[in-house]
Amino acid sequence: MEFISGNDIVELSNPGVVSRQLLNPENSTSVRVTITEVHLEVGASQPRHTHDASEQIWYATKGSGKLLLADDKTREFKAGDVVRFADKDVHGLLNDGDTEFVYVSVTAPPINFGYAYKDKK
Repeated sequence: MEFISGNDIVELSNPGVVSRQLLNPENSTSVRVTITEVHLEVGASQPRHTHDASEQIWYATKGSGKLLLADDKTREFKAGDVVRFADKDVHGLLNDGDTEFVYVSVTAPPINFGYAYKDKK
């Protein structure tokens, strides 16, 4: 069993975006998943990107926004929705709603997302 205290959860951030690293290679021996809770302020975005060798599942828990997909396509994404991105699927997110947007991400196999964020605390 592994237990991770809330006080030990690392937060990575970029302007308008905070990613709470609930379970990741730095705090867990799991070789199967990374779990993050991501908060986006109104107007904030995560640019389109891909993961070469990991799939991701996002579960929206608060707010509404737009998924940023390949070929400049978008799709509404709101609390209660779930989306799965296969390896190499283009994905990103724009919070164009009027409140904070929060989603939980499960990534398999795990990724250490420190490379994608400017600040760590």
